[in-house]
Amino acid sequence: MKIGLIGFGKAGKAVANVILQHKDFSLEWVLRSSRIMEKSSAGEFLGISSPDPGLIYSQQTIDIEKLLDDHPVDFIIDFSATTSIHMYGRAAAEREIKIISAISHYGESEKKLLTDLSVQTATFWSPNITLGVNYLLFAASLLKNIAPGVDIEVVEEHFKAKSGISGTAVKIAETLDLETESINSVRAGGIVGKHEVIFGFPYQTVRLVHESISREAFGSGALFVAQNLKDKKRGLYNFEDILRPYFFSEA
Repeated sequence: MKIGLIGFGKAGKAVANVILQHKDFSLEWVLRSSRIMEKSSAGEFLGISSPDPGLIYSQQTIDIEKLLDDHPVDFIIDFSATTSIHMYGRAAAEREIKIISAISHYGESEKKLLTDLSVQTATFWSPNITLGVNYLLFAASLLKNIAPGVDIEVVEEHFKAKSGISGTAVKIAETLDLETESINSVRAGGIVGKHEVIFGFPYQTVRLVHESISREAFGSGALFVAQNLKDKKRGLYNFEDILRPYFFSEA
């Protein structure tokens, strides 16, 4: 399966690293905002020997429709910026290219656009695309269902430069029907990402913790989604849709 990657920051580079080393996927191109290393390969940039083309293009110098026509792909994986979906979304949907977005925060206009695009192609969005976080969401929901009166707090820790509340923490709060006041944020050093859900019972606590050790976890999560979307023609999906069959499949 052929992949186009949008975004080549820290997360994007880690995702490219995973794709380049996966035998079932080919990284056809990378689209980034800057012109650094333009027309070179992602494999060369990352020091990885791979048969994938992985050519790096800049949004400043290439038209998205020309890129999609000259270098067709099956999937676009987006690790760039909130507004990027407006740049490539309709062009991708018209060509029935499946979209996997891992953007942390989307506004209402972006969410509406995703819904519109899903009429033409399979579209996926998750604020956190790591498998572990989404397993945590399932487990936390289950625990709340069997203990509805429990006190719940969410703690999220990230690298010092990350601004705003983690989109993943917001998603956890929404899933557990909590107010954002229940989210406690920590910014320190180079923490990749850590999320903890604390359940306060009388005389005891239960803690569910997920910690990203490496940003490559984003890449393995994105490819897991791609493998599960490959036969979908259209529709809007999230991680619950992807994982539900694994949890509730018939024996």
